[in-house]
Parts: sequence; structure tokens; C-alpha cells
Amino acid sequence: MITRVGVVGAGTIGIGVSQAFAAGGIAVTLVDTAPEALAGARRQIAEDVRMARMFRADEPPVRTELITCTTDLAELADAGFVVENVTEKPELKRAVHQRLDEICAPRCVFGVNTSAVPITRVAGFTGRPDRVIGTHFMNPAQLKPMVEVIRGFHTSDETLETTRKLIAAIGKESVVVADSPGFVTNRVLMLTVNEAICLLDEGVATAAEIDLLFVRCFGHRMGPLATADLIGLDTVRYSLDVLLENFNDPKYRPSTLLSQYVDAGLLGRKSGRGFFTYDIR
Repeated sequence: MITRVGVVGAGTIGIGVSQAFAAGGIAVTLVDTAPEALAGARRQIAEDVRMARMFRADEPPVRTELITCTTDLAELADAGFVVENVTEKPELKRAVHQRLDEICAPRCVFGVNTSAVPITRVAGFTGRPDRVIGTHFMNPAQLKPMVEVIRGFHTSDETLETTRKLIAAIGKESVVVADSPGFVTNRVLMLTVNEAICLLDEGVATAAEIDLLFVRCFGHRMGPLATADLIGLDTVRYSLDVLLENFNDPKYRPSTLLSQYVDAGLLGRKSGRGFFTYDIR
């Protein structure tokens, strides 16, 4: 039985994943190299807990005392499962996983939380490819009821079973898919988002009009542009870059407007402005 989970990366997804496990009664060690990121994580978790008490009182409370923050990756030595959430750049993931491979016990499973990078590629960075699996938590991770689980080429049956049991233990469902860049969700979603950005760039409709059509015609909770803002426009561009690299298909080429927004620092909710404007005070 896994009693402690490591979460690497204290960005938006890492914060949500930490809350999801803590709400399920599992101790979490949240690691980030930047102390300011951990300070921000503590503030965000406190705010999320406060809002949950106000608006979602029927949900299991996040046991914040179960979340420990640290800049020292070595503190994951006793973790039974580690979820890695670093930026969508394979070389960054390589460095993290090689270090984790040195620190963590041989039994520890590495869950790769990536939008598009193939799990088999990440598994090749370690000496335990059979214990590497994709755990695609989506934003906001603490609220989403399902996790996309990706089985790499070497992922063992035992690793798959351990992962699905752990996800079930925190009250979430899982669907297992085969390894392919972008998997199911983002191979479809990133194309949709990118095409919506192209429509905006061409002046076919405004951002609000594009999203309203998806909400009112298809029953989506939010449109593709608001979804992109929630994900982070930098993450969207990284994901499209990975898809383009792996498939060599120009349909995955990031929109010029998307690249312009990212270069301008308009990253969506986390920066206060993307295709829409947000209050991040």
C-alpha cells in the first residue's frame, strides 16, 4: 500500500495533484527547485481550500497537514509513487528522471504527467522502464474526476495495477490508453485549440463568440480558447511542438498568434491575460 506520494513541480498542475492525493488521505511531498514557487503553492492551496469550504462543502476536504513542501529532491527517497510535472521539454524531464532514478527505491513507480511527450521516451531516461507510466492529470487536477493513464512499451502489469489502484484510492476513475504522442486527449484537444486560435487570428469571430458556440452548441463547460488559457498558452505551444516533432505533420504547427501571445508573456490565467483577462491579485 502506498502511503506517501512525491509530486515534482509546484506549478498549477503539481499543486492540484498534491491536493488530490491529500484529499484522499495520502501524504504528499511537493518538490520544486524554486522556493518562491513553493511559497506560491502554499498560498494557492490555502486559497483553494478556503473556496472549497465555501462552495464545495460536500467534497472530501484537502488535509493540508499531509502536504510537505521542499526544494530537496532527495526527500522523495521514501515515496512509493512519484508524479513528475515539469515543463514539456524532454531534456528537462531527462534530468529529473535520472535524478529520481538514483534517489527512489527500486519499487517506486514514476508517473509522468505530460501533455504530449511519449511515455516510452521518458521511460528510456531511467533504469526502470517497467515502472514508468503516464498519469495525465488535467487542470484543475483536484476537481477532475478522471485521469488518462498511458501504458508505455515497457510498462508492467504490476505498475499498471498499482497506478489504477492509487487513482481509485483518491476517488478518481482512469482510462488506460496506448502510448502515442499527445495520447487521446491532447492529440485531439490541441488541434481544436490551435484551429480556434487560427479562426481568431483570421478575424472570423471574436474569442468570446468562438467559445460561446462551443458552450451553447456542444454543451462544453468552456470553449477552446478559455481552455487554452486554463492550460497555459506556453504549455499549449510546447505540446504542439512535441506533436509536430513526433508526427512531422504540418497540421500540428502552432498558430502564429499563439506563438506571439507566448512570446509576449500572455500565458492565460496564470499571467492574468491570454485570450481573456483574469484577476490574479
